[in-house]
Amino acid sequence: MQYTSFERVKLALEHKEPDRIPFDIGGAAVTGINIKTLKRLKKYFGLSEKVELWDKINQLAKMDNELIDVLKIDVKNVSPDAPSKPGLSKYLGLEGNHYRLIDEFGIGWQMPVENGHFYDLYLHPLKDAETVEDIENYPWPGSLDPARYVNLKNKADQIVHQGKKAYVLGRMSAGMWENATWMTGYEKMFTDMLLNEKLVRAVMDKFLEIKMKYWEKALETVGENALVISTADDLGTQENLLVSLELYKKLIWPYHKKLFSFIKKKAKSRVYIFFHSDGAIKEAIPLLIEAGVDILNPVQVNCKGIDTKILKKEFGNDLTFWGGSCDNNIFAFGTPEEVREETKKRICDLADGGGFIFAPIHIIQSVVPVENIISWWETLQEFGKY
Repeated sequence: MQYTSFERVKLALEHKEPDRIPFDIGGAAVTGINIKTLKRLKKYFGLSEKVELWDKINQLAKMDNELIDVLKIDVKNVSPDAPSKPGLSKYLGLEGNHYRLIDEFGIGWQMPVENGHFYDLYLHPLKDAETVEDIENYPWPGSLDPARYVNLKNKADQIVHQGKKAYVLGRMSAGMWENATWMTGYEKMFTDMLLNEKLVRAVMDKFLEIKMKYWEKALETVGENALVISTADDLGTQENLLVSLELYKKLIWPYHKKLFSFIKKKAKSRVYIFFHSDGAIKEAIPLLIEAGVDILNPVQVNCKGIDTKILKKEFGNDLTFWGGSCDNNIFAFGTPEEVREETKKRICDLADGGGFIFAPIHIIQSVVPVENIISWWETLQEFGKY
């Protein structure tokens, strides 16, 4: 039996086997593709190389419908638009050897002129904050600007009812703790988690408030066709969690649990919490499941403890794995044959019984050769049928 893309994704999320493994590039910002790479990929297929920039900081391109059809992609994205007033955000242009911008939270980002692939952090607006009053008096962006929501429902309805595809409902901003850490700086955040809990809780309380307001309005706007809800918080390095499991449970996890419970309560239909975290996060997975996570992304297989076969065995009844399809190092620097063998292994580990959405491990960066993307995709076409 052949399913629509929406049905295919929904069955996979229900841990059932559809006709084939659902496929995603660009359904979420964290499964997207670099703008330079998309141009090369479109050229390979003989399509127009005209592309639209989606996310300036990450240099992400918007997937266009023509390529979505060619690649048989099952998932699209629905995200809020920019607010009507810029607030703190502004594009600073070229300053020295970098292009710079400030986002709506006041965080500074920069990209080198030469060989720049994406923007990195350079300015932390809460680096000198010491008191709860400092947090309360900060000019935080508003969640409820109507301009953010004006196109959400039309985009969602068109994707589901006309396109018969699933979509990921996008976030207003990055994860609560990672965004807080960008605002304070990593050293200050780690120190404050040990020495100034009141400040950490004040920042996290503010982000929880912003997120709850956004999700209540977004879910009300799109209505019953919401299925996958994009959340995130980068918790891991290549080897370990960024903070101890005890600190995570004490100062971050309660906010995850409150937010995910709130989202599911406000949704007008059954929704699945998509949680993105890079790194070696295996020891936190049971807590994430307890908090309400349904989907784990990106399943970064080149990190300690992220073994797809073991993860599927231990957590496959509770989680859908969205990603995990090919080691990033092999994808970027291996041969097409190495990509094929690696991808085949991940399909074998993760596909059985559903609960697997085939997607890149985070963004397909500008260094990934088109030949490797084609080998990866062709392997899915060959081995991704149930």
